[in-house]
Amino acid sequence: MKLFRKLIWLLFLLILLVGAFIIGYYHAVTKNAVLCPEKLLFSEKSVMLYDGNGTEIHGAAFQNFKQATKIEDIPQTVRQAFIDTEDKRFYKHNGFDLKRIIGASINNVKARSFKEGASTISQQLVKNTHLSQEKTLKRKLQESKLTRILEKKYSKDEILERYLNTIYFGHNCFGITAAANFYFGKTPSELTLSDGAILAGLVKSPNHYSPFKNPEKCQRRKACVLSLMQANGSIDENEKRAALNEPIPTERNHSTSNDYARFVFDELTEIAEQNNLTIGGKIEIYTYFVPEIQENLEKLEVEITECDKSVFVLDNRTNGFKGCISSAGNIPRLPGSLIKPLLVYAPALEEDILSPATPILDEKINYNGYSPKNYDGTYHGYVSARECVEKSLNVPAVKVLESVGVSKATAYMRKLGLEIDREEESLALALGGMKNGFALKDITAAYSAFANQGIYRECAFISELKLNGVSVYKHKPKTTRVFSEDSAYLMTDILKGVTKRGTAKKLRTLPFEIAAKTGTVGTENGNTDAYALSYTANDCVSVWLGNANNDKISYTGGGVPCNILLTINEFLSSYYEQNGQSIPPFSTPKNIAKIELDKSSYYDRHIMLLADENAPAEYRFAEVFKKAQIPLNKSDFFSNPSILPPALSVNNNQVEIRFHTNVLPCYSYKILRVDYDTHTTKTLYQGKPLEIFVDDTLDAGKTYAY
Repeated sequence: MKLFRKLIWLLFLLILLVGAFIIGYYHAVTKNAVLCPEKLLFSEKSVMLYDGNGTEIHGAAFQNFKQATKIEDIPQTVRQAFIDTEDKRFYKHNGFDLKRIIGASINNVKARSFKEGASTISQQLVKNTHLSQEKTLKRKLQESKLTRILEKKYSKDEILERYLNTIYFGHNCFGITAAANFYFGKTPSELTLSDGAILAGLVKSPNHYSPFKNPEKCQRRKACVLSLMQANGSIDENEKRAALNEPIPTERNHSTSNDYARFVFDELTEIAEQNNLTIGGKIEIYTYFVPEIQENLEKLEVEITECDKSVFVLDNRTNGFKGCISSAGNIPRLPGSLIKPLLVYAPALEEDILSPATPILDEKINYNGYSPKNYDGTYHGYVSARECVEKSLNVPAVKVLESVGVSKATAYMRKLGLEIDREEESLALALGGMKNGFALKDITAAYSAFANQGIYRECAFISELKLNGVSVYKHKPKTTRVFSEDSAYLMTDILKGVTKRGTAKKLRTLPFEIAAKTGTVGTENGNTDAYALSYTANDCVSVWLGNANNDKISYTGGGVPCNILLTINEFLSSYYEQNGQSIPPFSTPKNIAKIELDKSSYYDRHIMLLADENAPAEYRFAEVFKKAQIPLNKSDFFSNPSILPPALSVNNNQVEIRFHTNVLPCYSYKILRVDYDTHTTKTLYQGKPLEIFVDDTLDAGKTYAY
């Protein structure tokens, strides 16, 4: 019995010690947890943006902060949409919904995961504004303490008001005032039940349920919120049906936001979701922004008013965007000929199917009813791969894609971050024929792989993110080797030719090495998209002109977009010079060689032979090759001159000598006639090559040799 009492006492003491430890630990980790009223109110200082040099970016154009809205100015149905979606017993609990906690715990045990949460609106407000992102017991205890203080100090309406004025709705919208303005062009007091359901649905995942990014998912999420409201008795069936029939917004309000900032905050939303971060509290966003470049781009934007436009300047070394303008946002468009180097020619170079000098027959073709035509409606016979790209010929591009294989080519595109649906895989892809296309931002990132020796890295606007003073994200892009260094260089060398002789020759005056490609999308009725893209060892610059609603434009890629490219690259050159820098040439890999080919065999017989060392300069031309692909055979037209035997015939006492025509014009003919009777030799002709020579100075009965 005594032993039993001792065990009871020991157990009691153990419980006391554990309790004391828990209480002590709780007080130790929460002693510095203080509820700061100013943190519950969102202000301009809540979000800080920094440029590529770490200097704070000032100016209202980079912010979409709006004055807080009083709870009484928010319609009851809108408030209820958030409550029914996030915390249906909000007005009944003291900050912690025990019933929900137990239910979530049971469901998590059943699912063997922690996917279902049980945070109340009060807890979310505390977590968003006061705490770090670490998922630890310490932070949970601090959250618990601050939530109890919050519930004691503020009424439920005050808590809900602060929650709605600080929550992040994506697209640079902090608080319901900014969200109402951006998504609907309204004040919070003007929001309808449908609007409130959309905003309440965004809280879970602003990027996933944005009406501008995923309208179908937004509509389904809206329906889910309305169903929750009906189930909780907040609305009836008629109200639900009327709200469901109200359309979701299709055009965002851009009036208060800088283009670059829009991309920054869109990326912020993606980062938060990918890394399970809660956007709130003090937010510090470090970007790759260069103010001087952005200012230059915005001057261009003012000059172009006839249509939508997008321009991006990407740093190939950091893989960060230094500036951009985009009146249409990050919408996908058909790429036209801009896709040819990425999908067709670079994969063909990588697969050793062709070299820049490979002759391709530009002719009328038909692949099971698909018969592509060139832009000018003509065919050009044998053309080098280099010239095919420079002139942006369509038929050769389709032929090369057929040789590479569509599936293999699209696999390269996926490595470049450009997804193509399996059902869209066809030869028409060579000319940009697809359903939706790609955003210019993503095409720009793909082209940067050529400047980075064939390595693709995901490009970004944000370099680092800090929440409440703690770094929670740094841009460390995953690298993918898409093309060999040799193939990337050959593609770049071909695209350099586009700026000298091809569709982007307006750039030929630039005093540094630059590669470029243009593209135009349209039909016989007019064009809808015009592209021009260039890159140097430093930067990749892309330009698109068109209309988001597909209205026709009067531009082609080699026209105004190329002029814009020239202006931007001239500015970049000046900018580097002012900062003591320069634009270096592209580096040549060790396995690349520049060799000379025989011009006559190439253009007359369409075969590649090394030039004869004795050939005059006008009978050879230089081209770059992978060393493993250099032609093995050499021309001997000049080291060992020869002609095919001519044909002789006799007609009416005349000898006719007919020569073959494929003779180099630099050759000289000498025709000798031997008289067998007198054993004399006479020179009948000496000079340029002939097609026919007629000897009519013959004596009957004699024998002659020529």
